[in-house]
Amino acid sequence: MNLAVRDIRHNAGRFLLTCLGVGLLLMMVMGMGGIYRGIVEDATLLVDRIGADVWVVQRDTRGPFAEQSRVAPSLRDRVATVPGVTAAREFLFHTIQRERRGAPLRLAVVGLSWPDDRGAWGPLLAGRHLAQGHYELIADRSLGLELGEALHLGRETYRVVGITSGMVASGGDGVAFVTVGDARAIQLDLAAEAVRAERAARVARAARDELPAQAPALLERASAPAGELPAVEGRTLTAVLATVSPGRTAAAVRTIASWGDVSAFDAEGQRALLLGGSVAKVRLQIGLFRTLLTVIATIVMALILYTLTLDKLHSIALLKLIGAPNRVILGLILEQALLIGAAGYAVAYAAGSWLFPRFPRRVILAGDDLAQLALIVLAISLVASLLGIAKALRVAPAEALA
Repeated sequence: MNLAVRDIRHNAGRFLLTCLGVGLLLMMVMGMGGIYRGIVEDATLLVDRIGADVWVVQRDTRGPFAEQSRVAPSLRDRVATVPGVTAAREFLFHTIQRERRGAPLRLAVVGLSWPDDRGAWGPLLAGRHLAQGHYELIADRSLGLELGEALHLGRETYRVVGITSGMVASGGDGVAFVTVGDARAIQLDLAAEAVRAERAARVARAARDELPAQAPALLERASAPAGELPAVEGRTLTAVLATVSPGRTAAAVRTIASWGDVSAFDAEGQRALLLGGSVAKVRLQIGLFRTLLTVIATIVMALILYTLTLDKLHSIALLKLIGAPNRVILGLILEQALLIGAAGYAVAYAAGSWLFPRFPRRVILAGDDLAQLALIVLAISLVASLLGIAKALRVAPAEALA
């Protein structure tokens, strides 16, 4: 007869509560690993999905996601002439926060190079891809926007023509895909009063100069829109994306990087920038929390098994009195530790599978992480049982007669 199973049947309620408590603690350990996986997946999602071989950004920056980057639109034509480059696309990325139905709405706006890029590489749950150069938007479902909904951004109204799934930026914000022109209009939008104030300040600066006195027409032009003034900085992009022939990516990166005004990274380099920058500290922090929770789980299980052993001291002494070998007592405690660990792991997986999809950030339970945690739980069970085993082996048979 298995003594561990018999003892569990005798104290079924306590055993179930113990397994539930250990399971919830292991669920937190499991969740920490899943949160880390989710952060890495979110950070590199756009880099992987867009499918660009080379990312060309502002010189000495780590853009467009890890750092702000600004390049001229003419860079697209320059990149297209590099040997091995088969296509070059414009790319614009920025984050905005607006209000929708009384609640904040935060969007990561991605400007696509219309008409070459219509967002066809993104998975659609409903609707269609971009079909015209203005006033259409593809939104991730995490934003809560509805198909066909009209969304007012800047001075224009954009209609949601497609719904995607799982398309988020490194910060966890849902992505909204528009054309580059619309993304720029959203980014540079100013209130009417701000525009008037800026033009008045421009006129005041021009009036203090001697040149307008010699040519009064210049003073009149100072009040024109900024886009009509040649001296004002023109429109910019966040990056230029290049598609390269197989086997020629490294050569293209070296050629573009030799230019004095831009930096170039391949897709793997862009991933490394994200993981080594914005995600590195989060990864370290989550790793420390996971280690701390693992140590706490070991201590908790050790105390639980030690308490269970204390409750059975009289029975253990009686077993020794009738001549039961130490391996029987050792097996009793060790089997209970393994059963608690296995049951706790099952509770953690079941509770996590139900709860984690409801988290605001993505939690990914990878198979490798689950297998690693199973080995950790096995080690925790073995280590935690040592305290109870040591106490049981020190019990004298005479205590059964006390």
